[in-house]
Amino acid sequence: MLFSEVLGLDHIKNHLITSVQNGRVPHAQLFVGYGVLPIAIAYAQYLLCENSGAENNGGSVDCNLKINKLSHPDLHFVYPVASNDQIKKHPVSSHFLEEWRAFVLENPYADIFEWYQKIGIEKKQGLISVYEAQDMLKTLSLKAYEGGYKVMIVWMADKMNLECSNKILKLLEEPPDKTVFILITEDDEQLLSTITSRCQILRIPLLSEEAIAQGLMQREGASYDISKGFARQASGEYNKALQFLKNQSEDASFEKWMIVWVRAAFRAKGNKAVVQELLLWSEHIASMGREVQKKFLDYCVSFFRQAMLLNYQSPSLVYLKILDSNFALEKFAPFIHGGNVLEIIDAVETANYHIERNGNAKIIFTDLSFQLTRLLHKKE
Repeated sequence: MLFSEVLGLDHIKNHLITSVQNGRVPHAQLFVGYGVLPIAIAYAQYLLCENSGAENNGGSVDCNLKINKLSHPDLHFVYPVASNDQIKKHPVSSHFLEEWRAFVLENPYADIFEWYQKIGIEKKQGLISVYEAQDMLKTLSLKAYEGGYKVMIVWMADKMNLECSNKILKLLEEPPDKTVFILITEDDEQLLSTITSRCQILRIPLLSEEAIAQGLMQREGASYDISKGFARQASGEYNKALQFLKNQSEDASFEKWMIVWVRAAFRAKGNKAVVQELLLWSEHIASMGREVQKKFLDYCVSFFRQAMLLNYQSPSLVYLKILDSNFALEKFAPFIHGGNVLEIIDAVETANYHIERNGNAKIIFTDLSFQLTRLLHKKE
């Protein structure tokens, strides 16, 4: 993938190109942001193929063709995996290489849940394990096939467990000659400080609405008006806009769950019959895979924030579109205010934290529901 094929982010591209041209290529780099994989691949391609510009003037044609197929022998990928019907024990990235290539070539902006669906582990939590670290050490101990750089891209590096993180510390600090690590994460706070301290951090901003709209028009043939509308709803993430365009977003299901939840939580105060509804709701959400639960909780945070913006007369900042004609966000908004919004969001994020760490989902969502019941009735 060339820099010219990456949406927006011109200043980031220029920074990376300039660093290569000046011979200042850090051996361990941490890219922080959403939808970062395309620019990491473009950077790796620029390094490996000795390209001289965003349009690939003067680079190796053969090298570029290999990377376009993700088959260059000096470009390595690590990504979270788990056992499935085919791989029963000690799964590592190399077991899923064929699926990975198809996944990235289809949509390099796709998210981790789509990856889990691709390999049939959507009800599990993927992991980068110590067995992966052993493979990394073995792979990078070999000389570069084409005599130049070796690049290892670790996608969703925050999924490395403690054993894996500790095992690669020495490798990050003193890698083999002309070896470049590119770690990618959406949240660097989830990484060990010993990992981040060994990396040069590059924070990559969200895409502009215009960049997303142009991407939808050029790649999907969507009209400007439709592209602009979805770009606004996507909050800087191209993949979200693409899901909206293809009607593949989970937000329709999340909206139904959310509306049932807030209505029940609002009525539950002093009403034992409605408490039973909350318990059934919690049981239903607990039956979903953990990745779905985490995405739903992220949606909840966005929902409450959008309601607060409406309450404080900032409709120009509200992008959330409610599909249910029987629910008006404007009528719900007055119940989300400065007196409770921080506590509500903190409660949701705490629940997400415990879900991430394999807490009992039924207990977590039941507790969250009771908290919401109390907080929705809190006065400003």
